[in-house]
Amino acid sequence: MEKVLIAGISGGQGRLLARRLRRHFEVCGADRSNWEGGEPRGIRVYTLDLRKRKFEDVIRSERPRAVVHLGFLRDLRADPRLRHDVNVRGTRLLLDRCARHGVRNVVIVSSSAIYGALPDNPFFLDEQAPLSASRSWPEVRDLVEVDTLATSTGWSHPQLRTCLLRPVHVLGSDSHSLMARYLRMRWVPAVMGFDPMLQFLHEEDLSESIARVLEQDVQGVFNVTGAGEVPLSVAIRACGGRRIPLPEPAVRPLLAQLFWLGVSPFPTGAIDHLKYPLTVSGKRFREATGFEPLFGLEETFQSVRRLD
Repeated sequence: MEKVLIAGISGGQGRLLARRLRRHFEVCGADRSNWEGGEPRGIRVYTLDLRKRKFEDVIRSERPRAVVHLGFLRDLRADPRLRHDVNVRGTRLLLDRCARHGVRNVVIVSSSAIYGALPDNPFFLDEQAPLSASRSWPEVRDLVEVDTLATSTGWSHPQLRTCLLRPVHVLGSDSHSLMARYLRMRWVPAVMGFDPMLQFLHEEDLSESIARVLEQDVQGVFNVTGAGEVPLSVAIRACGGRRIPLPEPAVRPLLAQLFWLGVSPFPTGAIDHLKYPLTVSGKRFREATGFEPLFGLEETFQSVRRLD
């Protein structure tokens, strides 16, 4: 079987993807963290920093046909300089090393959040829409840079077939996405007078979408959407939380305090995602791969629903 290397394999999404890909590929991976419970049977896992020379040695020795890049630092409490170095310089190094050692396909998993939640957003943005998130949310500027870097790879490394995925909010029992942690809260602060329309994708469907890209040798930039869209209030209720609407002048300092205490995942820069709609079109990806979500919205919300 052809070999796939997963960068960031030890995270929740990486482990799910490894299990999905084993149906049709030989799988190995690298991560700064150990795979919980010891190395999985039949999958080689290298514990190392993806920015270091040893990661290039892994690519050279394993000789994968494809690399899936999940190895981002998404913790917004981390040092911004470290986060930028891991995400932007790390991605640049990964692409350079893949090109140098004959990797054919690279899949980079970004986020639809980089379009930005803006009051004048039209419904169902396509892949040509501007990446405006950093206008109001400076903490995600590095992810916008990663996206731009990935889309320009065709000029610097024309031999690499690069696919960039921009999934909507990912939910699941193994997901530690910003929105998943927000919806797991018992008392959920919201901005009074706003109830934006949002989209959600089950973590298993994200793994399925990546597998489709690899199995069908797809190249390009694609939004990845789930079973539909609902208002934020509906999502909060479906996940077992209680929505607490507060005036915006009160929400901002509250979120700032809860964020630095580690209680809330939302920094104040992300508050626009609780106010304005951000919906994208997944039509292009469905047409390219035939992808249809395996999980409906009810199942997706159940995956993060509070049991108490």
